[in-house]
Amino acid sequence: MASKSTDILDWALVLIKWPSCLPSSRVKMTSLPSPMFSRNDFSIWSILRKCIGMELSKITMPVIFNEPLSFLQRLTEYMEHTYLIHKASSLSDPVERMKCVAAFAVSAVASQWERTGKPFNPLLGETYELVREDLGFRLISEQVSHHPPISAFYAEGLNNDFVFHGSIYPKLKFWGKSVEAEPKGIITLKLLEHNEAYTWTNPTCCVHNIIVGKLWIEQYGNMEITNHKTGDKCLLYFKPCGLFGKELHKVEGYIQDKSKKKLCALYGKWTECLYSVDLTTFEAYKKNDKKNTEEKKNSKQLGSSDEPDEMPLPDSERVYVIPGSVLLWRIAPRPSNSTQMYNFTTFAMALNELDHGMESVIPKTDCRLRPDIRAMENGEIDVASEEKKRLEEKQRTARKNRSKSDEEWKTRWFHQGTNPYIGGHDWIYSGNYWDRNYFSLPDIY
Repeated sequence: MASKSTDILDWALVLIKWPSCLPSSRVKMTSLPSPMFSRNDFSIWSILRKCIGMELSKITMPVIFNEPLSFLQRLTEYMEHTYLIHKASSLSDPVERMKCVAAFAVSAVASQWERTGKPFNPLLGETYELVREDLGFRLISEQVSHHPPISAFYAEGLNNDFVFHGSIYPKLKFWGKSVEAEPKGIITLKLLEHNEAYTWTNPTCCVHNIIVGKLWIEQYGNMEITNHKTGDKCLLYFKPCGLFGKELHKVEGYIQDKSKKKLCALYGKWTECLYSVDLTTFEAYKKNDKKNTEEKKNSKQLGSSDEPDEMPLPDSERVYVIPGSVLLWRIAPRPSNSTQMYNFTTFAMALNELDHGMESVIPKTDCRLRPDIRAMENGEIDVASEEKKRLEEKQRTARKNRSKSDEEWKTRWFHQGTNPYIGGHDWIYSGNYWDRNYFSLPDIY
């Protein structure tokens, strides 16, 4: 039997090595255990042909159309460019802070480019945590509702400079050739040193050519970022690609003060970069660009206004940089093997990595412990499919048992409340997750 002093020494060693148990103090995984599967022999039309115009959250999809991440992990990709939040916090000018916040909001959707695999639907009670000391944040998320599916997350800066939280309800609809994902839910960012809170919602994401052809993604719609302390707003428009692809991936807009006076312009591509420029220069460029566009239209035979079958090629692969512009954000290159790895970014590649020793630290509800996702990541597609079916059936059985006993599901780390800045319904972090006191957790796997 080990002596008491040896037990104390072992515990001390555990405390010393504690950071190495978390996904933050190591070289990140640069490749998945197995490349993605080909979907060429599978027809999604056989599943979706009766679902045109319907909401898809209740439709069971074959695992082959998934990527080996839970939607909770996919949400965590908002944090890939956290340096923009740290930069915003360090600036004294509120307009300059808004520029950085706008760049962060745009960068948060950049990882969706070419990500045509569907993340696994989180099980009720599923959680995910990520600690990135190198990026200066830690995050906890939980699946707080199954119908409708709602995912709540809460992130904070490790140097106590920000809090970032939200609850997302991805409403999916099938429109014959495309699947549209409308990200219901509000996102809130607090810059603690400035006592400022910003809120916004993400644009709509659409995956084209679901039935035939090469899948491609676009984001479109308005994003309104509000600084609730100063009244400043950033109004961004994610443009639809257009018939000839001229607007593919483009974003542009303005920052205005509380009196609606425009202060500067922003432009770029959500897949690539965002710039700021003064209004006079931007308006002059837009006027000239409009003239050139009209001349091109007059020289072309207009075709059908229907959705294009192939991804339109933009007039230019790169963003034209207006003289006098300031770069706010540029995306990092994806790893060379990204195409074989579900088009993951370097950040996404490591999200499901399970370090030695982590299993004894994280709660048993963490996504990394989900057997269907783990099997798919390891290239075991049949095992992944069977495990996915088993977990879904287990979830249905648990729901039936609760209904028989009139037992209500209780979330663990979040509770329903009111967003203090917009007054709407939200899910609020309850605290205490990082105490590592994980008792009475549900058996969901």
